[in-house]
Amino acid sequence: MARKETITIQMILDTAFAMTREEGFSNVTARRVASRVGCSTQPIFRVYKSMDELWDAVYDQAADFFQDYYKVYPKTGKTPFSNLGMAYISFAREEKHLFELLFVNGRAGRKGMYELLNGNSGSVVYEANLARIQGCSDPGGLFTKIWIFIHGAACMSLTGDYDLPDIETKKMLENIYQSFAEMK
Repeated sequence: MARKETITIQMILDTAFAMTREEGFSNVTARRVASRVGCSTQPIFRVYKSMDELWDAVYDQAADFFQDYYKVYPKTGKTPFSNLGMAYISFAREEKHLFELLFVNGRAGRKGMYELLNGNSGSVVYEANLARIQGCSDPGGLFTKIWIFIHGAACMSLTGDYDLPDIETKKMLENIYQSFAEMK
């Protein structure tokens, strides 16, 4: 009779993901994951060919986590990009290590920022934002200008240099949109 496996791929992935959220992606090593799961490194390398494969799985789980975060984030803004911007900045504040993994450090060959923002539907930026812009000859350029502020604010929150309350951030996003939209 074959021995029952007690350490599952899901246990390993969940542990590596939790470690990434708590300590940062660079601290996820085979030995540390094994120690936290309560096993040797053998079960890790039985289910993953290499640490790169495990890291890719953690990255994919982080991307899904961001999509879920955005889906449930309250959509109270009426101005294009305000809801996406608020969710993005809040994610950076609340999930520093996951934000760094997805939007600052990245993983070579994985998803880019635009792809991550669009999610599995591939249309968050367009449907929720660009499609709502009226009378703008360059909606993509408008998005780029606004996104520079949004990404900058989110990155500043990682270092503690951005501490505006949500109400002020939302108002600022609305003002920036209006300023850029009027520049047509």
